Amino acid sequence: MKSHRVPIALQQLVMRVLRNKLITANNKLNKEFKEPLINYQQKGSIAGSAYLQAWEIRINPILLIENGEIFINQVVPHELAHLLVYQTFGKTAPHGKEWKWMMETILEVPPQRTHQFALTSVRDQMFYYRCDCESPHQLTARRHNKILNEKIKYMCKTCGQYLAWQE
Repeated sequence: MKSHRVPIALQQLVMRVLRNKLITANNKLNKEFKEPLINYQQKGSIAGSAYLQAWEIRINPILLIENGEIFINQVVPHELAHLLVYQTFGKTAPHGKEWKWMMETILEVPPQRTHQFALTSVRDQMFYYRCDCESPHQLTARRHNKILNEKIKYMCKTCGQYLAWQE
């Protein structure tokens, strides 16, 4: 995957949102959380990740560039909340009650577990699988290779049948 350079204006907006949310959290929680490291090396269809022990947020540069401010206002608080929850409560369920509380009450952002950004530009080749109730299911190259190499099976969430590859 080629490297995507994030424009300075977007990096500055990321930092502005991060700092504003961090100030809000510090004030409401009466703490002094330091600013996490931001890196723009998240790959694939994942918008962002929080690395708890490293106190780092990784952001997908392609999705950031394509979605701009909407991405920043959703993903930056989402990942910051993971870091704050870990520092405040220790190990918890990733999107559990503590995370929801941190998002709603402290950071004042609706708690959305997943993003709805278009993924066509970040998706690898897709492989089509079928079941009895719904066709086709699209699986990523990673999942397809797991099926082929590791003999893992994936089930349809609707009908419970194992998915079959449509060659």
